[in-house]
Amino acid sequence: MAKRKDILKRFGERVRELRKEQGYSQENFAYACELDRTYVGGIERGERNVALRNIERIAATLGISVAELMDGV
Repeated sequence: MAKRKDILKRFGERVRELRKEQGYSQENFAYACELDRTYVGGIERGERNVALRNIERIAATLGISVAELMDGV
């Protein structure tokens, strides 16, 4: 069985995919989430273990539920 990517990498890829689908630059997305751009970059690279409050902020900014954000992660 092939090893799955680390959950932080999978989550980061999901956030990047959804952000780009909605046409956000990383900087504008971070601003809309009220998060630092470097923090969002770290999330997308799978370097950050994201707090639940920030996961909720990201989902709200994308206009989706936390469950939808986590779909496939």
